[in-house]
Amino acid sequence: MTQGRVVEYIDQGRFVCAVCLQDKGGRLHLLTLNRREVNIPPKRALSISRESIPVDRPREEILDRLRRVEEARSSLKEQVNVQELWELIHDEQESFDHRYLAQLCFGEQITDDHCSALMRALFEDRLHFKLKDGRFLPHSLEKVEALIKQREEEAIREERLRQGSLWIKGLTEGRETDPPACAEEIVEVLKQLALHGKEAPDYKFGAELLSRAGTPGGLRAARRLLVRMGVWEEDENLDLIRLEIPTDFPESALEESERLARRPFSGEGREDLRDLPVITIDGPATLDFDDALSVVFDGDDVVVGIHITDVAALIPPDSPVDREALLRASSLYLPGRQVPMIPPDLSQEALSLKEGCDRPALSLLTRFDSEGNLKEHRFTTSLIRVKKRMTYDEVNETLSSDPSLRALHRLSVRLRNRREEQGALQLSVPELIFLVEENGLSVRLLEQETPSRNIIAEFMILYNALAARLCKEEGIPVLYRTQEAPSERLEVDEWGYLYYVFRQRRKLYPLKMDTEPGAHAGLGLDAYTQATSPIRRYLDLVVQRQIQGFLTGAGPVYTEETLGRIRLSVEPVLRNLLRVRVNQMRYWTLKYLRQQGRRAYRAFVLDVLKSRYRVVLTDLLFVTEVKRNEGPTLSPGRPLWVLLSKADPWEDIVEFEITDGPRS
Repeated sequence: MTQGRVVEYIDQGRFVCAVCLQDKGGRLHLLTLNRREVNIPPKRALSISRESIPVDRPREEILDRLRRVEEARSSLKEQVNVQELWELIHDEQESFDHRYLAQLCFGEQITDDHCSALMRALFEDRLHFKLKDGRFLPHSLEKVEALIKQREEEAIREERLRQGSLWIKGLTEGRETDPPACAEEIVEVLKQLALHGKEAPDYKFGAELLSRAGTPGGLRAARRLLVRMGVWEEDENLDLIRLEIPTDFPESALEESERLARRPFSGEGREDLRDLPVITIDGPATLDFDDALSVVFDGDDVVVGIHITDVAALIPPDSPVDREALLRASSLYLPGRQVPMIPPDLSQEALSLKEGCDRPALSLLTRFDSEGNLKEHRFTTSLIRVKKRMTYDEVNETLSSDPSLRALHRLSVRLRNRREEQGALQLSVPELIFLVEENGLSVRLLEQETPSRNIIAEFMILYNALAARLCKEEGIPVLYRTQEAPSERLEVDEWGYLYYVFRQRRKLYPLKMDTEPGAHAGLGLDAYTQATSPIRRYLDLVVQRQIQGFLTGAGPVYTEETLGRIRLSVEPVLRNLLRVRVNQMRYWTLKYLRQQGRRAYRAFVLDVLKSRYRVVLTDLLFVTEVKRNEGPTLSPGRPLWVLLSKADPWEDIVEFEITDGPRS
């Protein structure tokens, strides 16, 4: 019978001392020191005393006896040196009965209290012994060392939680609080939370940190805290961090860039074209000029020079600057920020086609007759000097009064018409530009279909097409750009050009890169590569090196096999850069929408979904969805007005509803 015996069991990680009031066979009915009566199965009992407490006595007397037992056992527990006991027996590699271990600690004459004290000490220690099947198994030395290390780490973790939560709490309450010693670790945890949410490696630690600090807003609070600390800016580009896109150059690349930029350049072996009237046409904020044009009238013929800065002449393959350029794959242009592929010492200075400066170039000299037919052309390594820097707007404004610009425009129209006759598609839309001004964010649509932009576009396409032809005919290994014909060719209908562009783009096949030449249906060309932006695109630099090697007689720098490896290296990086650009355009659009508040926007229906419309905001070229109203279904292409309900750039949330018209 167990009635009256002192029973000990574990509840929520604590030893519980109780007296058995009744043994019901399958259950023990117990009274604990805190006056609770509980039922437990016999197998939960860690120990059952040999001596009994009379349970027919008054309740207070029973509890008093039980309390004295508890005090005696707690006192004896302090006499147990667990480490000495473990050192005595851990080499024996076997489990031990608790009575035997109690005798090792207290001598042969032991009581229930000694046995309980021993078990309590081992249980609380949890470092040197493991309880298994009612017996104690000593841990190995390796296990003990591992557990000690774990405890130390847990103690450090707890201290970081304590210090970090107090620091964060002070920040959220607006108090000036000195950063703790573990500030760097706390900041890193907050970064990971803001970047990866529940997928963050230290998510549990971070969530507990914010919880202890009483910070409202959940994971969103991590980003807010980092902005408050000055670690991040309000509009920090998290994709750059998330995708580990480098924004700073390593010291080795900067040192080499500085050395290359200072090195005197010899024009020996190059065709001297410095007398040509070379101009650049770019945006007003451009710093890295990599292309220029020249026009010379020769009787009825027009000789147009297309000059591309010769990056290959200054940057050796597999040099620190070249390796960094390969790693980056392309310059990245974002609202308010530029991440160059090549250090500014070169990209914005020594290699940039700046007005009045002698620069090495890879030039294409073309001759057109009076009808705009290309009579002849040749590539040459050259030395040029830009005579004038012009912006797109300046070209548009002076076009009618400048014979050279008029000739360029006339030829560009002829080149485009010829490509369109060969199946080229014109699907350009205005470029959305964000401007950060004193009174907030503003946007404007930059028209692409202007004479100046068409001049640059057509002559760069011509350069690339003729470069592809040269490589194809001479067997120069390069990466060609190919594109299959669209699955369907659409026409501009009653709903206009913009609706047509969005629909037609869906019918296009993706661009491919291959060492085998093939047609580029989108441009209406039988072969195409890219070599006109070697400052900004690594693959353009690769093509430039191949052509330069052919022209100088040195031979190609890369084999087809090497080009394949370069393509495999560059393609995933280019996909990431595209993702960053798309996400950033969306972020800044949502920021602008939020700034504008609850106002209406012109849109048109792109798709009719089950319960929603997919629409395009015509003034922002922004695609979103809106819930359908009751009534007749709007057909694709039909215009409508949508009213902004919510925009949150941090959470990437935007909501619209259909409305009747504009609202003030």
